[in-house]
Amino acid sequence: MKIALLGYGKMGKTIEQIAIQRGHTIVLSVDKDDHDYDITKADVAIDFSIPTVAFNNISNCISHKVPVISGTTGWLQDYDKAVALCNEKQGAFIYASNFSLGVNIFFELNKTLAKMMSNLKQYHVSLEEIHHTQKLDAPSGTAISLANGIIAEHTSYESWKLDESKEKTIPIVAKRIEDVPGTHTITYKSDVDSITIEHVAHNRQGFALGAVIAAEWIVGKTGVFTMNDVLNIG
Repeated sequence: MKIALLGYGKMGKTIEQIAIQRGHTIVLSVDKDDHDYDITKADVAIDFSIPTVAFNNISNCISHKVPVISGTTGWLQDYDKAVALCNEKQGAFIYASNFSLGVNIFFELNKTLAKMMSNLKQYHVSLEEIHHTQKLDAPSGTAISLANGIIAEHTSYESWKLDESKEKTIPIVAKRIEDVPGTHTITYKSDVDSITIEHVAHNRQGFALGAVIAAEWIVGKTGVFTMNDVLNIG
């Protein structure tokens, strides 16, 4: 499989290593300042760029009939436009705030726990995420996905806020610490006890492997998909 890497930072380089190990070829490595490239050389594109260029990368792929996987966060104000373009062009597109198999299982566990806790009004939920200092957006896309999963299942919450706690709102604390790949912690606390679930990434390998697996899965398909489709969970 011929892969284009849109974004060639630490994650892009890790994806490259895993893709080559799995027998694929990297035909393009596009940095954030590169604009003149031929995306049609690739069978599939994997976008781990930056928020300001992600939508253009995705649109370019879809317009040229190249399936695209995106793990870039911080651009989701344009997500509906990407979906509309994909449907119009009959393209193939997956966005995920996190491609890790473990995190996607954690997403489902989070929703199940939220549903179980929905009638227990004495417990109040909070969310903390920790990432490396190079991460540009806060809260993380994964934290937002977790918060939205709680909102979907728990009748007491309607929104989330960064560093703010108020009624019907899930407070999210975002910390940036050198060399932390990603930690997400959800806590339900009452006056008598606390219940906590947590996902800790030890390195970038899980994110990168999931992205390559998603790229392998989407080739030959048409539509807008999620990691639940790729992993057949949820």
